[in-house]
Amino acid sequence: LRKFPSLVQKFDMESNGKRVTAAGMPLSFQAGEIDFGEAGSNGQHSFYQLLHQGRTVPADFIGFMESQSSIVDEEYTTNDTGSLDGWDGEVNISGHDKLMSNFFAQPDALAYGKSLSDLVQEDVPENLRQHKVFPGNRPSSSILMTKLDAFAVGQLLAIYEHRTAVQGFIWGINSFDQFGTEIGKVLAK
Repeated sequence: LRKFPSLVQKFDMESNGKRVTAAGMPLSFQAGEIDFGEAGSNGQHSFYQLLHQGRTVPADFIGFMESQSSIVDEEYTTNDTGSLDGWDGEVNISGHDKLMSNFFAQPDALAYGKSLSDLVQEDVPENLRQHKVFPGNRPSSSILMTKLDAFAVGQLLAIYEHRTAVQGFIWGINSFDQFGTEIGKVLAK
């Protein structure tokens, strides 16, 4: 799915980034959306800061129940008390398990945030509290699929292409003209 965000960027932003209706009348709102993304947890050090504390941007998270790899990355053993969060013995954690933990954690963090009173209870130093407040109530969708294969990619493409077309119909714009891409090409000649 590494290339999936750029594909959605292309058809969604190109299709619905318009300023006038299909009849040529100016829109009373800004149409289109800005699409971006990263596979795995790569986005944590780029746009997740914006999602959690900056402007409100709806986010989609896509995860798969089955790993594409059976490789175990790390092995956790018992702690000093003889157990690891209720588990006795050793627990193997795969890269897929880590990614899925992130898949479930990020939407929760966006939804619930972290309040000033939470930080006070956690004894966070006062000078850092305002920096660590996360307002929550940030919209996100989670799409959990069985496994990543050609069929699943086709389903995802259908979902996002359908969304783009329906938005265009609702907004009364022609999602299929590309005049905005032509101006740059003409000027480049």
